[in-house]
Amino acid sequence: MSGSVKLKYVKLGYQHLVNNFLYCLLIPIMVAISVHLLRLGPEEILNFWQSLELNLVQILCSSFLIIFISTVFFMSRPRSIYLVDYACYKPPISCRVPFSTFMEHSRLILKDSPKSVEFQMRILERSGLGEETCLPPAIHYIPPNPTMESARGEAELVIFSAIDSLLKKTGVNPKDIDILIVNCSLFSPTPSLSAMVVNKYKLRSNVKSFNLSGMGCSAGLISIDLARDLLQVHPNSYALVISTEIITPNYYQGQDRAMLLPNCLFRMGCAAILLSNKRRERVRSKYRLLHVVRTHKGAEDKSYKCVFEEEDEQSKVGIRLSKDLMVIAGEALKSNITTIGPLVLPASEQLLFLFTLIGRKIFNPKWKPYIPDFKLAFEHFCIHAGGRAVIDELQKNLQLSQEHVEASRMTLHRFGNTSSSSLWYELNYIEAKGRMKKGDRIWQIGFGSGFKCNSAVWKCNRSISAPIEGPWQDCVDRYPVHIPEILKL
Repeated sequence: MSGSVKLKYVKLGYQHLVNNFLYCLLIPIMVAISVHLLRLGPEEILNFWQSLELNLVQILCSSFLIIFISTVFFMSRPRSIYLVDYACYKPPISCRVPFSTFMEHSRLILKDSPKSVEFQMRILERSGLGEETCLPPAIHYIPPNPTMESARGEAELVIFSAIDSLLKKTGVNPKDIDILIVNCSLFSPTPSLSAMVVNKYKLRSNVKSFNLSGMGCSAGLISIDLARDLLQVHPNSYALVISTEIITPNYYQGQDRAMLLPNCLFRMGCAAILLSNKRRERVRSKYRLLHVVRTHKGAEDKSYKCVFEEEDEQSKVGIRLSKDLMVIAGEALKSNITTIGPLVLPASEQLLFLFTLIGRKIFNPKWKPYIPDFKLAFEHFCIHAGGRAVIDELQKNLQLSQEHVEASRMTLHRFGNTSSSSLWYELNYIEAKGRMKKGDRIWQIGFGSGFKCNSAVWKCNRSISAPIEGPWQDCVDRYPVHIPEILKL
């Protein structure tokens, strides 16, 4: 015990020394210069100044050079991107799908395939979802009614509700929106969802409108990256980003168990985010965007299958999820960490990582690779609530505590996998708990098809009090809750 305590203090001392190396170097120099100047008399200082023999031309040239360099520096800097505010859709209680209701509907829809029903029950038991997740109205019918009309109705419900809430909170006139980005992976109708928003809110005819589809659950951060790039070239602008997934047309009614898995995890959700590069928005905006990192790992040759198998002669049910998905996810995460690490980690962690890497290359390749302590770079983590396995794997790989992944687990429990919008429900959970303070840094990590791992880093501009309204307003006091490994149904 005493050895580990000593090691802890040695590491803290090392981190303090390396991270404050410049201060440790400059302070003695400044003290020495100050002591030397104090020893000089006024006449010696005056004689030294006169010995420089500066004339008016030299002073003007030096001033011009300083002004020119300063101008080039500030003009070449990227524009600051601010997150003014955001809003998350909260489904009505009439859309709630308790486990008993879900299983009853499954038995009626899949009455000819009892093994598929049993499979869905086992998935639900291990999913980490709670009893309050919601599915769209069309899925509540027996059999479900996944028509184009009902899918469009779900899109209007979730998107318009989120936008209405956002405009109410920010007071921004829809006519002032310059950029519109809508991401929805599996439902891409004509007219597009972005056109639907433009028509509903009477946006300007010259609004820059984008509709992203087929990019999976990480598309929300791809939209943020696109908005950032557009705001860099369009000054004094607002960008409205909508992240959602429409469940209605994608509810599977067959017997392929790999296709049945999304039925158990995906639920209704939508988030509307208002970004701006206007300087006046700095005062009231919640966050400032620091970095966006996108990485992609090919997975065309991998099979994301769920295998349903009989364990013994008594026909006990066993479920074995293919590990290919988590392997590819791990590779994508490593690539993302390699890119984002130098941008956010303190110098002490970067040096340890570099020394370990050099040691493995030169001395012993069997050395255990050093995993940087990202808790030194971030106060909050928002990991895509795609499923319990994803959260568990990232908690293990990044060596995070239960509190660090609390927002992700509780979002999965309360709202299910809401695809690209889940990161914003998690951020709202942290705010609803009153944990977001000025200067805090947030790391959003999204996973999606392809296989993609995308990151966004935000810095809190002001301490945020618990919001009065929002998806967590009537239930945050009940959380966190204990989520058993297996919930027997």
